[in-house]
Amino acid sequence: MKSMTGYGRAAAALEGRSITVQVSSVNRRALDLSVSLPDAWESLEPAITEKVRLSATRGKVHVEVEAEGPAGSEEASWDEAAVRATLERLASLAASQGIAFRPTPELLWQIASSRRQADRMPAADSVRTAVLEAVGEALHGFAVMRAKEGETLLIDLLARVAALRRLVEAIAARAPHVAPSYRELLLKRLRDAGLEVDLDDERVLKEIALFADRCDISEELTRMRSHLEQFTALLKGDGEIGRKAEFMLQEMGREAHTMGAKSNDLGISRAVIELKNELERVREQIANVE
Repeated sequence: MKSMTGYGRAAAALEGRSITVQVSSVNRRALDLSVSLPDAWESLEPAITEKVRLSATRGKVHVEVEAEGPAGSEEASWDEAAVRATLERLASLAASQGIAFRPTPELLWQIASSRRQADRMPAADSVRTAVLEAVGEALHGFAVMRAKEGETLLIDLLARVAALRRLVEAIAARAPHVAPSYRELLLKRLRDAGLEVDLDDERVLKEIALFADRCDISEELTRMRSHLEQFTALLKGDGEIGRKAEFMLQEMGREAHTMGAKSNDLGISRAVIELKNELERVREQIANVE
């Protein structure tokens, strides 16, 4: 089992430059992947996307690749003419719109830095191998973290499944007593009404039989036990389980609702309410699972 939450980081050196790759993810029903790269390396995005898809099938995953030049090279790599030309174009645009243009130190720094990065950035083909290796290393750490998170989730989910089993068996133990209890209640009401009724009266027997049929939840209990067996096997299996687990929880919720509607018994109704609450807790945890 893997969690959809994870983080991985890797760094590499290339021709005096440093490359940093960070991979992070949070919950999402499908795979929502975004890649942030220096403009000069945008052609590497398909290859990075392919590597990520081998490691994650669900979650909002963000990959960020950053590059820094050699220490002390920033001043020499600034293109002052390009910065000046950019400021002149911005001033011209502002004047055409009747807006006063007063460049701030922050704006000057942003423009200068962007021009510096564009000037010193090596071609994508020359860094392709180094970048993809760094991405692979970051993805390894990312996968390790998701696996560890998944182990913790598995322990919690198995404990919750055990609680679900106990509730189902409590309902199963109570179910055979529902019809006899109704029989005693029915006879008491008849006696309280001053009616003397033979216990073998056909009308009484028919009423009890109809009630027993209406409140029979044996089929629902059988299906619920089967769902829990399959759900446990799914949790202990490999690969993506989130979507299938969500479907199975939906089916278990339907069985629980039917049992509550049919039982006509306070004890079972209370157990069904707790069963639904526990199913909701499991559903919340499954939302974290790939």
